[in-house]
Amino acid sequence: MKVLLLALFAGVLLAGCSSADTPALDPIPGSITYGGQPRTKLTKSPVGSAVHHQFYDGTGQRVEETYILQPDRSLKLVRRVVGPDFPD
Repeated sequence: MKVLLLALFAGVLLAGCSSADTPALDPIPGSITYGGQPRTKLTKSPVGSAVHHQFYDGTGQRVEETYILQPDRSLKLVRRVVGPDFPD
């Protein structure tokens, strides 16, 4: 009985780890994909490569974005962190 409860509890915890429920990030001004995909294709980078991009938004906060290179050579925005240059 204890084993069954432990397995059930572990299954519930693992089900909460799914990233399928997370909404897609929309590009903001300054993002690489803002206004559409870039015209140049990343032909030498392997599919699945991470591309990191840093810029400042309209309020002066530093934005760090991470993209993943897709099989069709487009970039998919997967992560964004917004914060000040020097945290308190």
